[in-house]
Amino acid sequence: MSKRMTDLAQRIEASLDSIRPYLEADGGNVKLSQITDDHIVKLEFVGACGTCPMSTMTFKAGVEEAIKKAVPEIKGIEVINLTVN
Repeated sequence: MSKRMTDLAQRIEASLDSIRPYLEADGGNVKLSQITDDHIVKLEFVGACGTCPMSTMTFKAGVEEAIKKAVPEIKGIEVINLTVN
């Protein structure tokens, strides 16, 4: 991974760390899966977050907002296992 991508990954992880306590309180978490060359972040919900009916709302209001605020150069964010209910 290039130094630039490593820096992006570290900043994304730091933004996720700010919301992880809330996810962990409900038995879940989020994992950074990939950052594409065109700055698309791919995440995976784990634990209870992977099957929670509120995961779409959690993603939009929490995870996506935290990343976009901390790492504005990210062009898009996808959750590879998001269950849409």
